[in-house]
Amino acid sequence: MEDKKYSKVYRIIHWTIAVSFLLLLITIFLRLTWMNKYNVATIIQNYLGGTDQVLSQEQLIDLAKKIRQPMWNWHIYIGYVLVGLFSIRFILPAFGHMKIQNPLDKTLSKKMKFQKWTYIIFYLCVIVSLVTGLIIELGPKEFKKPMEEIHVLSIYYLIVFIGIHLTGVLIAEFTDQKGIISRIVSGSKKDK
Repeated sequence: MEDKKYSKVYRIIHWTIAVSFLLLLITIFLRLTWMNKYNVATIIQNYLGGTDQVLSQEQLIDLAKKIRQPMWNWHIYIGYVLVGLFSIRFILPAFGHMKIQNPLDKTLSKKMKFQKWTYIIFYLCVIVSLVTGLIIELGPKEFKKPMEEIHVLSIYYLIVFIGIHLTGVLIAEFTDQKGIISRIVSGSKKDK
């Protein structure tokens, strides 16, 4: 198998997207766990139990949402960054960089077809996630709820893709594409 070289543009886009997705997952994880509005409301309620102040459950939830809002704003900012990065990603092939290859090419092996289809499906899911996120933030309020329902599903394809991607990279590294990790980090294969 031919050793693919990764240009500096490719590596910067790849790693910026990877870090952005990791940060998005962290905000989602925090929102679903420690920064869950009910957990934060319980902490507030426990704190107020030692005082003479009392808040209703609705007030506690509202206050909890306000406390975690700055963290959630980062999710939104990173979403905007990803819109920009994927816009660049999809424009680059016009300039000869980061070409999106055809999974229907009959000369490709089954493994290569699987890889290319995986990326096509991933890109389609990312587009849906980014568009629904933009509609949630910038679109008409009547679309917010249905778009949120679709947008929430993003976590599932993202986790599956990351698992498939990392597994594929490790298999490639230890079989027919030794040095693939070095090349995506530094651009060239490290001598052994």
